[in-house]
Amino acid sequence: MTIKRIAIYARVSTDDQKADLQLDALRQYAEARGLTIYKEYIDQISGAKTSRPALDEMLADARRRRFDAVCVWKIDRLGRSVAHLLTVLAELQSLDVAFISLQEAIDTGTPAGRMVFTFLGAVAEFERAIIAERVRAGMQAAKKRGKHCGRPKADFDFLLAEKLRSEGISLAEIALSVRTSQATLSRHFCARNAFKMPD
Repeated sequence: MTIKRIAIYARVSTDDQKADLQLDALRQYAEARGLTIYKEYIDQISGAKTSRPALDEMLADARRRRFDAVCVWKIDRLGRSVAHLLTVLAELQSLDVAFISLQEAIDTGTPAGRMVFTFLGAVAEFERAIIAERVRAGMQAAKKRGKHCGRPKADFDFLLAEKLRSEGISLAEIALSVRTSQATLSRHFCARNAFKMPD
């Protein structure tokens, strides 16, 4: 892949922090390699946020093929979670836009860089599998202790709701009377009708 134009992405978490250190290193990198900087995209926002103004603008410009590579000072500037990072990297890869991180010496425009990308994908998949396994184990342990898993059971006066329903009162009025939602009442009445014994 031939890289001529790059986008620089920098991020700091708070307004009182400065992106100067990141920007200086990225500009020096571009100058040393004779690369043109298309634009500098700078966010002042937590890396935990998946939607960020500058990041969103940069991805929109990537879709328009405005540059050949995205360059960051450190990989955690782009994404704090492996899952989000991979989502962004996968989109860049699909657009044939390389990703370069100076501190980790990652360049997905090279075979070694693409191998790192593949490795990150495997790590993310492993992470998801471990989390799912822990959740299942936790639910099984809770059930053994007699604890209810999932949505809490609705707590309202079933008998009063049934009585009001038999008197032809509307669902909205019953919901107000027994202090629950119309959706909960609908589920209750549907379940009652489904299991009602025939006369």
